[in-house]
Amino acid sequence: MRTVTLIPGDGIGPEITDYVVRILKAAGAQIDWDIQNAGSDVIETEGTALPQRVIDSIKKNKAALKAPVTTPIGKGFRSVNVQLRKSLDLFANLRPCKNLEGIETPFHNVDLIIVRENTEDLYAGIEKQIDEDSAQSIKIITKKASLRIAEFAFQYAVKNNRKTVHAVTKANICKLTDGLFLNCAREISKKYPQIEYKEILVDNLCMQLVQNPEKFDVLLLPNLYGDIVSDLCAGLIGGLGVAQGANIGYDTAVFEPVHGSAPDIKGLNKANPTALLLSAIDLLIYINQKETADKIRNALLKTLKERKKLTSDLGGNASGEEFTNEIISNLNYSC
Repeated sequence: MRTVTLIPGDGIGPEITDYVVRILKAAGAQIDWDIQNAGSDVIETEGTALPQRVIDSIKKNKAALKAPVTTPIGKGFRSVNVQLRKSLDLFANLRPCKNLEGIETPFHNVDLIIVRENTEDLYAGIEKQIDEDSAQSIKIITKKASLRIAEFAFQYAVKNNRKTVHAVTKANICKLTDGLFLNCAREISKKYPQIEYKEILVDNLCMQLVQNPEKFDVLLLPNLYGDIVSDLCAGLIGGLGVAQGANIGYDTAVFEPVHGSAPDIKGLNKANPTALLLSAIDLLIYINQKETADKIRNALLKTLKERKKLTSDLGGNASGEEFTNEIISNLNYSC
């Protein structure tokens, strides 16, 4: 039995968390959940969206599953996601993007991995008001962070039989910051001659992704570009509702969907748990329960392919509860 921190989040977070926990239990996952609440719902009682107890729990357990947490736009508390990544030094954001049979999109044969540096760039949050008409945000790129994320990308490529790594920057404009990131990628690439190394500007990448996404394999990006491109790639495979993510450090990882907390459908039994479930599948692999992970993935794929009980965002009219029950009923299916 493995103890894992569970953060139900807010908005639809608690609903989809309940669905996913039920699926994992039905599949026989050997997990003891350490439940830790965070987000807007705990501010009134604890004065912060991310209490220290949450960070302490993850540090102790070394693995967490996290549902969406609301982040105010332009005001309010700082992103819980950003705080977690910095507090735990989860320097690699891993975003697999692969077509799922049963999810109709204009794009086919998409199977790429986004490796995003997770701790610096504009997300360092170094901003200041210059005067009433102007503000400044400072972009931080360091050699240390750039080298380790490049190493992570190439190691991932080798371990997962990937063939190509593209370093993605805007180094023609940001010659010092993106130039440093690019030079670090070049340096690390020399250690992995078996992996083809390429470079591309982020604007050119975005154009090519919506024309021929099947051309790309592993994408290595600084924080801001990685955030934007990963959501673009989610659109290629059906949207954020089917996009999983992981934040990984040297000995700790937090797995989470990349969509928001969708407070407009909170409590309406409409929420789609697919992205959180895919994140939980990756968690199971991370904690060496791959057999259970494969069992759940097969059940999910069968449910999507048959299209009998899908939520409205997937083109069906089933409730989140019905969709969950359909996945559980398919747990004995083997591809």
